[in-house]
Amino acid sequence: MTRFWTRLFVVLTVILGVNYVAWRWLASLNWEAWWIAVPLVIAETYSLIDVMLFGLTVWNLKIRKPPPPAPDTATVDVFITTYNEPLDLVMTTALAAKDIRWPHSTWILDDGDRPEMRELAESNGIGYVTRGADWTPDMPRHAKAGNLNNALMVTSGEYLLILDADQIPEPDILDKTLGYFNDDRVALVQTPQYFINVPADDPLGSQAPLFYGPIQQGKDGWNAAFFCGSNAILRREALMQLGLVGYVKATEKSVRRALAASRSAIKKARRSDEAKNPLVEQMLNQVEAATETAQTELEAGASLSEITYRVRRKVDDAVRTLVAADFSALQADLEEIAAMELAHVGEGGVTTVATDAVDRMSGRDWSPLGALESVHAVLDAISVERTDEAQPIMPLATISVTEDMATAMRIHSLGWKSVYHHEILANGLAPEDLKTMLTQRLRWAQGTMQVLLRENPLVQRRLTWGQRLMYFSTMWSYLSGFAAVVYFAAPIIYLTLGILPVSSLSYDFFIRFIPFMVVNQLLFVVAGHGIPTWRGQQYSLALFPTWIKACTTAARNVWFGRPLGFAVTPKARQSGGPSWSLIRPQIIVAVLLAVALVVGIIRLLAGMSEPLGTLVNVAWVAFDLVVLSVLVKAVLYKGFVPENGPEHGGPERPEERNADAV
Repeated sequence: MTRFWTRLFVVLTVILGVNYVAWRWLASLNWEAWWIAVPLVIAETYSLIDVMLFGLTVWNLKIRKPPPPAPDTATVDVFITTYNEPLDLVMTTALAAKDIRWPHSTWILDDGDRPEMRELAESNGIGYVTRGADWTPDMPRHAKAGNLNNALMVTSGEYLLILDADQIPEPDILDKTLGYFNDDRVALVQTPQYFINVPADDPLGSQAPLFYGPIQQGKDGWNAAFFCGSNAILRREALMQLGLVGYVKATEKSVRRALAASRSAIKKARRSDEAKNPLVEQMLNQVEAATETAQTELEAGASLSEITYRVRRKVDDAVRTLVAADFSALQADLEEIAAMELAHVGEGGVTTVATDAVDRMSGRDWSPLGALESVHAVLDAISVERTDEAQPIMPLATISVTEDMATAMRIHSLGWKSVYHHEILANGLAPEDLKTMLTQRLRWAQGTMQVLLRENPLVQRRLTWGQRLMYFSTMWSYLSGFAAVVYFAAPIIYLTLGILPVSSLSYDFFIRFIPFMVVNQLLFVVAGHGIPTWRGQQYSLALFPTWIKACTTAARNVWFGRPLGFAVTPKARQSGGPSWSLIRPQIIVAVLLAVALVVGIIRLLAGMSEPLGTLVNVAWVAFDLVVLSVLVKAVLYKGFVPENGPEHGGPERPEERNADAV
């Protein structure tokens, strides 16, 4: 019955929403004030699309039954990722992981490379993994994704339980989840993240009952429930396949860049005086023809190793011929080549041609011999048939500061399945102050937008349309910051200036708007079957500066190559008193709303505005102020200290929170 009523309200919401927004575009715009009228209707259109994507998500709400037992031969590695978290916190989680009933190996993956952490792990019979000798904690390499990728290469379990340093697992977590892998196409089982240091009123909005409930259950119905970074079990085979596919793609991309750079360097070399020599011209022609042939073979799907081998041999022959003919021009060009940074390790784990090196190589006026030596160096850097070094693969995606969503999307694109197990099987720690919460939310949003800009799910051909839209809906939600600015501005403009963005607040407006809003809210109530959603709705609007910053910084990172820092979320409350500066934009908006409220009432009493419009906008301002008020409590929040609780300092988990568990 839940699915029936949910679908009914989805249909009603879409019909009423389309009716309202279409009327807004076609019949209600105040074109004399287009500068606010058009942004407002665009914001309303954005919100309609957002609720339609939510409706599509919960349309296939999946309530799973407990899986059958897994074969007792299944081998499991439990990974606990850490960088700089307190040792006692990490060990509390590690010891709980060691006590998981299913036979397994427990590993602490310490990117901080702390000797005391190693000593504690080894003294308690727990495995310890850190990066290689070239790893320095001060310069993280792909952060958590790199840490996990490294551990994959030194462990062997068929399945991997991944836990953040603060997520204490239940002893039966594997007993209740491994059975899903009886389906040999299941690659991922995600369980909820639940926080035990959060009070009932959840002032920082840390609990996510809507996401770890109807949204993930809905995505599960579309085979699009995704990896959330912790409390998840993954199949090693799927990750390794993903790494191999990524390696091939990265190698092919690198070969393409190398061939393009080679042809560009040769064209530049033709402009030099030496190129007029018949022998030199012949050699350049041969090498250029070899690169063009290689490009053709690449498009036809030929072996990458054969392609690069043949081109490199052709370049070798040309260089030897020219050196034998004229050694004098070699010295200066070789010095230039030695100074160039030709390659770096790319996202796929392979050696790729660095962009700045390609630009310098393409832009310089090379001598013929220097050009050929540069072509040789570039091709050597990306050669796929070298036997003197290991070629690493990187299964977990490193295109984003949040590796989880990108990895899950790539796994789905390979045809694997995912499962959302709706039962709390690990207990974690939420941020205990506003600054930490904002840092965490910003990283999540930045990572999500990076994935959108780099691997837009709507154009990933190997995903089903349901999967594309499920990933896109999460990404789309982070654009709400721009809509929020318009929603705050519109009532301020009307109450202070008397400018209405709609042609009139007539019967036609109310008969369309009110039913849509009522049914929209009822949809959340029905889909959530009683779970609290108001705190989440507040923060979706109140954190508009965070969402806008995430979008702009992610775009800057992708388009201009400026790096985003990876900030580990602190697991303890940060020192200091209330930090009102953290919410300065929201304070300014709240003050403007309050001033507009007073001015609007004065204008009404003075007969300068009409009553209905004032009443509607006063109600709008009141709603906005209630939304923003959550941040006052967040700034003043001093953490949650229960009288009695488990080791992490939180309350005992109430029994009722696992009702409707699966």
